Amino acid sequence: MTQELEGIDTTVPPSGTGCVECEADQGWWVHLRRCAQCGHVGCCDSSPAQHASKHAKDTGHPFIQSFEPGEDWYWNFATEEMYGDGPELAPPTSHPADQGTPGPRDRVPADWQAHIH
Repeated sequence: MTQELEGIDTTVPPSGTGCVECEADQGWWVHLRRCAQCGHVGCCDSSPAQHASKHAKDTGHPFIQSFEPGEDWYWNFATEEMYGDGPELAPPTSHPADQGTPGPRDRVPADWQAHIH
């Protein structure tokens, strides 16, 4: 993947350390994804609410990057392709490791696996 792709802004920081919508609703997530265009942090498609995909659909922003510690892959919603490399986005590049996965720890139900997609 080249660094000049439309839909990726390397200067925009993430919107926070958790899923924007889940934080507002006191929800929880399995993994986090970051919009590479605007920095919106949303929950993955395994999560109950799937906010990252909803954000991409609502905005037309094509790329997300994993917002998990140690992961830097991209997903392109327009082509349904994964990329193992790409431009480095503005820091931080993941949620805090002590936040937990799934997270946040204090809101994840004991039977969380029964709620995932």
